[in-house]
Amino acid sequence: MSENHHTAPGPGAGSAGASVPGRDLDTVGRPITVADVLALPVLAAGQPQVVTGAARLDRPVRWVHITELTDPASFLKGGELVLTTGMPLPDEPAGVRRYVDELADIGAAALVIELVRRYHRPPDALAHACQARGLPLITLARDVNFLEVTQVVHALILGSQADAMRRTQRVHEAFTALTLRGAGPEDVVRAAAEMSGHTVVLENLVHQALICQPSGDTVEAALADWEQRSRATPSADHTTVLGPESWLAAPVEYQGERWGRVAMLPTPPGPAAPSASGPFGPEDVTVLERTAMALTIARLTHSDPWERTAHRSVLRDLVEQRHRSPADADARVTALGVPTKGSRFLAVLVDVPHEDDRTKAEELLSEDLRKRGSQALVGLLGPTRLGILLSLRPEQPWRPVVEHLSRTALDLLPGTSVSTGSEATDLTGVAHSFRDATRVAEATEPDQPLPPGRSYHERSDIGLRRLLFALREDTRIQDYAERRLGRLADHDARHGTDLLTTLRHYLDAAGNKTVAARSGGLSRETVYQRLRTIERILDCDLESGEQRTELHVALTALDVLRVR
Repeated sequence: MSENHHTAPGPGAGSAGASVPGRDLDTVGRPITVADVLALPVLAAGQPQVVTGAARLDRPVRWVHITELTDPASFLKGGELVLTTGMPLPDEPAGVRRYVDELADIGAAALVIELVRRYHRPPDALAHACQARGLPLITLARDVNFLEVTQVVHALILGSQADAMRRTQRVHEAFTALTLRGAGPEDVVRAAAEMSGHTVVLENLVHQALICQPSGDTVEAALADWEQRSRATPSADHTTVLGPESWLAAPVEYQGERWGRVAMLPTPPGPAAPSASGPFGPEDVTVLERTAMALTIARLTHSDPWERTAHRSVLRDLVEQRHRSPADADARVTALGVPTKGSRFLAVLVDVPHEDDRTKAEELLSEDLRKRGSQALVGLLGPTRLGILLSLRPEQPWRPVVEHLSRTALDLLPGTSVSTGSEATDLTGVAHSFRDATRVAEATEPDQPLPPGRSYHERSDIGLRRLLFALREDTRIQDYAERRLGRLADHDARHGTDLLTTLRHYLDAAGNKTVAARSGGLSRETVYQRLRTIERILDCDLESGEQRTELHVALTALDVLRVR
């Protein structure tokens, strides 16, 4: 025969020919296999040797069947471990092949033959026939109590089935609870990953990964080249294992139409599991089917499109730097259909007048960007604030894109303010770009004039006045303005004078008294007299460039503090 004999596997079994020790069988969460049965003390005592089919010992065992018939297949339904003393085997090779063919055709899990009575070595015809049909053939060198084997294995099978039923019930109860409390898609996918121990991904019909809950691997590993891998995995109208990577996938529907699918990924190789996990078990199928059902219900009860929800989630994670690694962030953004390789990024903030306007702005600006072919993440960042992350080609100028975006927003909602941050060469700089855009937005006063031909605010607009406006809530700015100009303002209030205005004209004229007099419609002598009074009240020297600068800053701070 061409296939070598193997000792049946057991815990810690090493090289071929080693004895099989007994062990407590642990089959929690999976069917009992041929290898599990061979490792049982009751069968290991017979010194089992695997003659053929060593690679197929992971076959599940549905039942154990003892037979001494020449046609045992007529009493089988598939999945049985067949035990025989070898007494009924035909003598001629053709009869042996027919015997094995019937077992293989019915789907027997394995054939176990005792080499005690009729045979003392496996017949060549039997070994060849089993090898040809891929049927595991195991020999027993010692006498084994077949009845005891059936009792032990059947007890394990029934116990495993009862455990599986209890686990299935817990799965149903968990998803029912999620549905009753109105859980969103993120909660549902997270529960599926926790229950199964597998990475679970929700995607839409254009193969954009909207939600990824990793388990045992990183987001980068789960979502790398997602669209290409997903398109290589065909769709099905029921829960099944598909594609070159053997994903377990289930369709997700919305109002009777397929909306997307949810995929459970095999566990990748790692220190704890040197090779990728085998086929998914029945419990995994149950989890994924209930996940798809819960997502269908959640799709009906959560009105916001999930693509928009996914954009919000990823955008906030980028702004708050919550990704585990830059590679994870890159994979997450790319899986949403926004290119990252070779791209530049720019943060844009859109502040709408009222909270009720934000969802409308999010929807229409997203649609406008899509129609223009601009790649971007769009999502809500605050009660009246919309965040946009533009992905730009290396040669693509950002100003025309932002200008069109800003004018669209203003046409949609007059009173909207658009602010930009700094350019970022990769996703690690996105958080900084959004911080810059936030500073620009904070420094923008109501009705702030802009240069001709521009409808948005950028960093270059932040001069002294805008800087102080952004810091107007800081009590140190208020204290500074009051210490430098409070006495002069008090004097004007008590005496009905307008010395602050004269000081403003003087400082705006850079200390030129003639220009200050012309600006205020006063004579030079009057301006001279008022400036001496200002110096006396403030105890300062207006000829000092440093003191003039200090007063100019204080006067600008006082102006922005009065803005409402």
